[in-house]
Amino acid sequence: MDKKQSRMKRALKLRSKIKSLSATRLSVHKTALHIYAQIISGDGAKTIVSASTNQDSIKSTLKYTGNVEAATMVGKLIAEKAIAAGVTEVAFDRSGFKYHGRVKALADAAREAGLKF
Repeated sequence: MDKKQSRMKRALKLRSKIKSLSATRLSVHKTALHIYAQIISGDGAKTIVSASTNQDSIKSTLKYTGNVEAATMVGKLIAEKAIAAGVTEVAFDRSGFKYHGRVKALADAAREAGLKF
């Protein structure tokens, strides 16, 4: 099993647990250059809000979009948008990535901005 298959297996296990709880989830995906965050409804049918380093408002303020500083900005932005949309409590879906580095920075920033996991 290669690295991507292992990550996808971990992600599937976590998502099945979140789905059984019918919880609204904060899903995170990262690439070498960008990080993406979405808040998805409990049934998984609708994306409520999203934020990423691809957005002009974030991309223009950063020198590089693939670091912890960028992830922190995305975390704050997704929390602000979620609270404005009426979502205050979410389940954190790290998509099989380790809770370390950029993923942790995004989660911590979202918590500080008012989201509850």
